[in-house]
Amino acid sequence: MSGAILFIKEDLKTTEVQEEIFLGILSIISILGILAGGRISDAIGRKPAMGLAAFVFQAGAVIMTVSPTFEVLMIGRILAGIGIGFGVMIAPVYIAEISPAFARGSLSSFPEIFINLGILLGFVSNYAFSGLPAHLNWRIMLAVGILPAVFIAFALCIIPESPRWLVMQNRIQEARAILLKTNDNDTEVDERLSEIQLAAGITDAEKHQSKAVWRELLSPTPALRRMMITGFGIQCFQQITGIDATIYYSPKIFKAAGIDGNSNLLAATVAVGVTKTAFILVAIVLIDKVGRKPLLYVSTIGMTLCLFTLGTSLSIPGEGSVGIALAILSVCANVAFFSVGIGPVCWVLTSEIFPLRLRAQASALGGVCSRVCSGLIAMSFLSVSHAITTAGIFLVFSLLSAISVAFVYTMVPETKGKSLEQIELLFQNNICGGFGIKNFISSKFLGDKHKVSARTA
Repeated sequence: MSGAILFIKEDLKTTEVQEEIFLGILSIISILGILAGGRISDAIGRKPAMGLAAFVFQAGAVIMTVSPTFEVLMIGRILAGIGIGFGVMIAPVYIAEISPAFARGSLSSFPEIFINLGILLGFVSNYAFSGLPAHLNWRIMLAVGILPAVFIAFALCIIPESPRWLVMQNRIQEARAILLKTNDNDTEVDERLSEIQLAAGITDAEKHQSKAVWRELLSPTPALRRMMITGFGIQCFQQITGIDATIYYSPKIFKAAGIDGNSNLLAATVAVGVTKTAFILVAIVLIDKVGRKPLLYVSTIGMTLCLFTLGTSLSIPGEGSVGIALAILSVCANVAFFSVGIGPVCWVLTSEIFPLRLRAQASALGGVCSRVCSGLIAMSFLSVSHAITTAGIFLVFSLLSAISVAFVYTMVPETKGKSLEQIELLFQNNICGGFGIKNFISSKFLGDKHKVSARTA
């Protein structure tokens, strides 16, 4: 959309305020899909819910492609937002529930990987079609977005249902059959099945004692409150540091740095897409080796420095090619640090830390936090940049990123290599703050002492 909006403005004569609303409304309206997605995926299953998400998004993409006016374009954008809301909520939950503990971090990064691949392909298609007439090029850019939904339709013919969801429906044998495909032996399968049954609360005692999910979220226990602060907080920090605004408005940022011409602007955005995609692949290799928290430290500290450098470079007039190079380098480095840490780790953590009976709704609320922050940033970026300059807004982002470093230190536990049920114990025992790099070093150099202590706890 970052490239298409340049030509939509030229073709449909949209105003700057309409631009902000059009770009930002997708994140805001996706809240409907996120909130509905939790209930729908619990009711009909994770797999059918993903199919529904693809269908709704595809309908939105088709309407945007053929829209004759801005109003019709907005209808398509709204439908696309609802479909995206379904997707960002259901996919991480499904992957976390079907993955074995040793590979869950890497596999849970897949949504973020393919989001980044989609962003890269979007940047490439923007550049490839930018030479066509203005009334045609943006429509082709948006039509390309129909293809992923078609691929999902084929994928749904292959993938299994979530074993944890099947356990919640008392379809135990079906769940066991799926676990046999993702675990090494029958003993491990039986252990995992027992853990899932216990976590799902399907014993008679828990059935009679459990509160309604939403009531439990609204009146949380101290442990659940810590989970909510961690999960929802990391989702907010992922967005208020300006990553979506950087992607949406990258042509305008590069224009402020001194690059002229739509083709040159869109070519520069391809570098952003390549960087973002490359470093998400780095994250998937490291996330189950070094852990979640060390990656978060590297990510948030690196983003703070890059955002500060970008704000500083944009505030110095007349730098010429040096200023342009520094702006491009800062934006690329910022998305690199985002992709290697807080981008994928945020979704991994949100899908890991909540108890099974609450996971879908809690993940939905986490997605709401993310989308609200993203939408507000996207819908106010141009207006705020006019008020305090583009340089000023990135200096604000750098301050917020610095605060996120402190949040990671105090509120985020290390979850690497732990079962979803063991992670609950971390929050029940309040083992969160300052727990990460120290734990990683201890596990490497102090043997199994800490592992034994963890099992005893």
